[in-house]
Amino acid sequence: MGCCGDGDGDDDDDREPPPRTPDLSPPPSSATAASSSASAADDSTISPMNSHFSALACRDTLRLIFEKLPVPDLARASCVCRIWSSVASDRDMVTRAFAAPWRLKEVVGVPSSGSFWRDNGVGKFAISHRIKRGDSVASLAVKYSVQVMDIKRLNNMMSDHGMYSRERLLIPISNPDILIDSTCYIERDNHAKREVAVLYPEGKVSRT
Repeated sequence: MGCCGDGDGDDDDDREPPPRTPDLSPPPSSATAASSSASAADDSTISPMNSHFSALACRDTLRLIFEKLPVPDLARASCVCRIWSSVASDRDMVTRAFAAPWRLKEVVGVPSSGSFWRDNGVGKFAISHRIKRGDSVASLAVKYSVQVMDIKRLNNMMSDHGMYSRERLLIPISNPDILIDSTCYIERDNHAKREVAVLYPEGKVSRT
């Protein structure tokens, strides 16, 4: 029995191990890898909705940041989330951004629509000229160094005769330096049918 036992043991040692089953599972797809990378990137993206960046939901911090933004970027910031919109739409914040590029001294008045603030190009401003005897569209164009058609377009005039039924004409700004340290008034001109930031070189005349 001992020999038989030894023989059986030798046979077991001589046997080859069973072959391994190959791993047929497909490798991770590029879409899966990209999704994993995107998830990792999302975790590190600065966002007001990310709790790891609570400073971006702090009004005081947002004010410090937004005070340095121009009008177009401030408009974009107001679309991010509710708290950003609240800070970016603050009247003092918007007025400061509107006035900063032109170094205005003060902006007086509130426009009827918040969209007024989204564009602070020089075309948003105009000089108020009180019409006097002898004035003509051509003479005013020469005086203010602007084009006749620009005056007519701004004031919604079809001909020169339209000026004589008005107390004033709005004159486009030809030299932006006139805006420096000036006070402008947000007004809706009934003839021009638009809101304009108006400058009064001779001082604003109160209407009774």
